[in-house]
Amino acid sequence: MKRDALIQYLRADRWPTVWCPGCGNGIVLKSFIEAFSQTGLKQEETAVVSGIGCSSRATGYIDFNTLHTLHGRAIAFATGVALARPDFKVIVMGGDGDITAIGGNHFIHACRRNVNMTIIIYNNMIYGMTGGQHSPTTPEGRIAGTMPYGNVEDQFDVVNLALAAGATYVARSTVYHYQLSVRFIKEALLHKGTAVVEIMSNCHTYYGRYNNLREPWQMLEYFKENAVMKEKAEKMTPEELKGKIVIGVFRKDDSKQDFYTRYRLTYAKGELK
Repeated sequence: MKRDALIQYLRADRWPTVWCPGCGNGIVLKSFIEAFSQTGLKQEETAVVSGIGCSSRATGYIDFNTLHTLHGRAIAFATGVALARPDFKVIVMGGDGDITAIGGNHFIHACRRNVNMTIIIYNNMIYGMTGGQHSPTTPEGRIAGTMPYGNVEDQFDVVNLALAAGATYVARSTVYHYQLSVRFIKEALLHKGTAVVEIMSNCHTYYGRYNNLREPWQMLEYFKENAVMKEKAEKMTPEELKGKIVIGVFRKDDSKQDFYTRYRLTYAKGELK
């Protein structure tokens, strides 16, 4: 997108951002803006909700109806908006820690209910804003401030978590794969139900510095070399897939009613089917 086309979606008086130079959050935000511009949706009929964290600062920089809420509670606020204003497109933006740690319970139940919202997860595999602690998505063996000898925990696979919980659109991309990110976010925005788009992002300031990927380009190169499209991954062995990031669309199901529709139909009938 050209600069002039971006401006209408930004609160220019809030720039520059607080993000570190080269941070992947800017790439994810631009992916969102470009995707949104292609949908025909209206800014004044869109609510973007975030919690706490580096990526959650995004709501301060974009010119929509925005809520910058409590740590881990963005989806709870967004659920309220989705039920009170079903005419709105509701979007949640947050990091891997905000959404899958303290906000994990809200995440799985939004997926289970099929609430009509798009959840964009900026996954940089670490807590960036609070000093580099390991998060639920930090890969095993990787170093973090709270795992100085290497992470001993199994990591969450956000895609599998969303699929198991019942989200009806699930996709994953990386900040290196910009056009894929735009495509997936656009499809998610046009989907009715819970749509989850995980975008692997770079925090070279903490994750990269701890794990010999100090420069932004090194982390982008890492995503380029280790990302595998879903269709190719299906033909690979577990050994071949070790350490790889599988990207693509994992579910696109338009057959299930969203939570608001189901609730209103049940309410009108006065009974639960």
